Amino acid sequence: MRVAVFSTKAYDRRFLDEANAAGRHELVYLEPRLDAATAPAAAGCQAVCAFVNDQLDAGVLAALHGFGVRMAALRSAGFNHVDLAAAARLGIAVGRVPEYSPYAVAEHTVALVLTLNRKIHRAHARVREGNFALDGLLGFDLHGRTVGVVGTGKIGLAFCRIMRGFGCRVLAFDPSHDPVAASEGVAYVELPELLAHSDIVSLHCPLTPATHHLIDAAALRRMKHGAMLVNTSRGAVVDTRAVIQALKAGTLGSLGLDVYEEEADLFFRDLSGEVLRDDVFARLLTFPNVVITGHQAFFTEDALRAIARTTLANLDGFADHGRPVHPVSVERLA
Repeated sequence: MRVAVFSTKAYDRRFLDEANAAGRHELVYLEPRLDAATAPAAAGCQAVCAFVNDQLDAGVLAALHGFGVRMAALRSAGFNHVDLAAAARLGIAVGRVPEYSPYAVAEHTVALVLTLNRKIHRAHARVREGNFALDGLLGFDLHGRTVGVVGTGKIGLAFCRIMRGFGCRVLAFDPSHDPVAASEGVAYVELPELLAHSDIVSLHCPLTPATHHLIDAAALRRMKHGAMLVNTSRGAVVDTRAVIQALKAGTLGSLGLDVYEEEADLFFRDLSGEVLRDDVFARLLTFPNVVITGHQAFFTEDALRAIARTTLANLDGFADHGRPVHPVSVERLA
């Protein structure tokens, strides 16, 4: 099949070409993200390959259908950027990468926790300037602390295991209780209890209507005073403006983000020579107790290789049987 691959960087091409070494599919690499303006670039293609910030709303999907596209292969586990109902009406199959490397995201989450706790970002900047004073760099032992994990899928479970290894007490909230997690010492509680008792709250849940702004002003008020919040799931799980108010009030102790609800106009691009037009994001950058990375938690060789292989498997499945190996449909939203 001829496939228009949107939002591609050199590293995407490297691993996708490796997975497509037999040359079964013609991969047309396009650097711009997929939206209404760029959809015509898929003309003549039977499939598109999209990343997390590409737009596959009803209008874009209708345009793609008109150009002959019959499949959307997502290079991600999340699918909140796809109008699945519209895809079903148009007869466009959607495939995703249900898992690639849960360890990549879980380990990056731990890196954010350690950076915030031990003020590594501030210490690094000081030492480079010849300042070796320790004032303002005081952290705490993770051993014996309580960590709340929202979402115990593969990533959440991997994070739970790492934090248990640090000697932490781990609480979890998830509508589906994982017996493996429970057998390994993870205690399932309701969200208000998790927020009230956790020194660190880490988010590992998908973005759905039920989890949109799950951490809002009310949830932040339930959190322990001075607690740490880390989000490596999806940006809109957190109400950013509410978080800023909690940081200003001093009730939220620190914040680590690898995702941001308006990241589509920021992340995966070099904007170092431009003025940031997002005032909310710019405000976040002013806090010394905030660490932000640009959606890089997944970014390991192991994960990229797995994403590419699964993406090509979905394309192969559709070419052979009219159905991707890992389909996602509107029924998942029910």
